[in-house]
Amino acid sequence: MSRPRVFVTRIIPEEGLARVRAACDADVWDGPLPPSYETLVERTRECDGLLSLLTDRVDAALMDACPRLRVISNFAVGFNNIDIAAATERGLPVGNTPGVLTDATADMAFCLLIAAARQLVAAERSIRDGEWRTWEPMGFIGQDLVGATLGILGMGRVGAALAARCHHGFGMRVLYTDPLQNADVERDLGAERVAVERLLAESDFVSLHANLDDATRGMIDAAALAAMKPNAVLVNTARGPLVDQAALLHALRSGEIFAAGLDVTDPEPMAADDPLLAEPRCIVAPHIASATVRTRGAMAEIAADNLLAGLDGRPLRHSVNPEVAPRTR
Repeated sequence: MSRPRVFVTRIIPEEGLARVRAACDADVWDGPLPPSYETLVERTRECDGLLSLLTDRVDAALMDACPRLRVISNFAVGFNNIDIAAATERGLPVGNTPGVLTDATADMAFCLLIAAARQLVAAERSIRDGEWRTWEPMGFIGQDLVGATLGILGMGRVGAALAARCHHGFGMRVLYTDPLQNADVERDLGAERVAVERLLAESDFVSLHANLDDATRGMIDAAALAAMKPNAVLVNTARGPLVDQAALLHALRSGEIFAAGLDVTDPEPMAADDPLLAEPRCIVAPHIASATVRTRGAMAEIAADNLLAGLDGRPLRHSVNPEVAPRTR
């Protein structure tokens, strides 16, 4: 029996890529940028499997153009890049890589939180720009962490991990909003589930960990930012479109909030002349929350597991649409 053909849209860690190459006739895109949509369709047209990234648009038209396709494995926890309804309608199982990003993403959220609170990037830039002449008693004064109030919008695994770091390490009071009650964080951290209006009004740090959907898109808009404290720090390691970036720029410039730390933006990448990048109290990272050796390796393993299971007609290790039965050859 011939080996299944698959298209891998970027080079991923060897923990997963070596297994895919060993089991499949693998076409691996090695360009410095993701393949174009047209290239994605063309390279997947005769394939049995697709290992995609968040940067790849996998829509109904692509699925229809690729009749041999039997599984889509996304190298990511999120799957906003894939039309899940279209995949389910066509009997295509879709996999993702949840669970392994929790600690790395929570660490990144805390990294942005403390760096923004203490104006670390702006201070470091001042040295590189030759502006540091002496110790300044009023220079780069930041916000305190100990005893502050942390507001978590979306108390899932990552939100809970960040809350634990801040509560146990810095004695922070924890407020959260979520459609579901999280009894564990309420018991272990004394967290309180509150309305979003109260969370924004009382929090010194607001960290976003919500899923992106029609209800959450643009949830941090001008009104939300105006409701926050002037000393507040906003952190987003979830999805860029949760934040209205024009409103954020205004809030930072007008002093409505103190600072922001973003690992995700809308769009990605941002334009080089985006005014947020010139705003000294806004730290922007290039979507690197999961960029640790252990995390990316684990993601690659799960992505390979999902791909190979789908090709073998077995249930995926992590399926976005488990109602779809895997196809056999």
